[in-house]
Amino acid sequence: MNPAGLRHIPVLGRQAIGMLQPRAGGIYVDATFGAGGYSRAILEAGGTRVIGIDRDRSAVTAGFDLVDRSDGRLTLVEDRFSNLAEICAAQGVDAVDGVVMDVGVSSMQLDEAERGFSFRLGGPLDMRMGHDGPTAADVIAKASEADLANIIYIFGEERHSRSLARAIVAARREAPITTTRALADIVAKVVRSKPGEIHPATRTFQALRILVNEELDELYLALSAAERMLKPGGRLVVVSFHSLEDRIVKNFLVERAKAGGGSRHLPLIAQAAPSFHILTKRPVTPDEDEVAANPRARSAKLRAAERTEAPAQRAAALPAWPTLAAVMRGG
Repeated sequence: MNPAGLRHIPVLGRQAIGMLQPRAGGIYVDATFGAGGYSRAILEAGGTRVIGIDRDRSAVTAGFDLVDRSDGRLTLVEDRFSNLAEICAAQGVDAVDGVVMDVGVSSMQLDEAERGFSFRLGGPLDMRMGHDGPTAADVIAKASEADLANIIYIFGEERHSRSLARAIVAARREAPITTTRALADIVAKVVRSKPGEIHPATRTFQALRILVNEELDELYLALSAAERMLKPGGRLVVVSFHSLEDRIVKNFLVERAKAGGGSRHLPLIAQAAPSFHILTKRPVTPDEDEVAANPRARSAKLRAAERTEAPAQRAAALPAWPTLAAVMRGG
């Protein structure tokens, strides 16, 4: 492959590919294509086929060169990774040998000021991974004070959420909040941080980004889709970057790795057989060298599991947390 591909190495990339164990003849889903690091490594295993998914059109466009060099073994699709089962079906694939996911915002998106993901770069308050739907500025303008407090508390795990919601509502009465710096300045007046701590706006920006992109709903749905698509012996590898994501992945795998679906009052035959065997009893985390080379890796956790021969279990209902549609319609 072209050495230019070395420009991007995914966080925990070596460990992720080691867990995925791509082999000749296998079909794999890179559910979060990004800069193509996982896809490139899977293709280098030789004789593999990859279906890459990204909702960010710029990531898909940037990946066309890798498609051209893949000899027809890489297909890129602009879509949400929650739709991976339908995407595979459209490619004539009814089962895959592995699925890898790098959950959350990409380094490329963070580094582009015009995308509005980072409070460290001046830009429009956008935060959309795709190119449709309401922006973070739309949410800030429309959401009620109660909704803002819930969003920031639940998705940002920010204990000052109520004070922040009040400050945001007061500020928007004076002028629209349309830039990353404007919002970061409002947050900094409410949340104080000590030297060495994360920026005061970190949790609020995370909360808005998660809501705007419906990230946790997407993750729930993508995990269930991967369960349905993986062959027996196929592997699921997920890298997450904050506690909310990691908790969802952990709980999903724990539930799927034990007999469930019934109760002690029901006969054993009524209980679902485990659909996954967990490969990582504890999450894999970056070593000191990787964190030193890429500070964004410091919070990363990798979890992996292998599909059993049991049928996929019924997908659980999504948690009752704030949804983008409800917030934008004011309910």
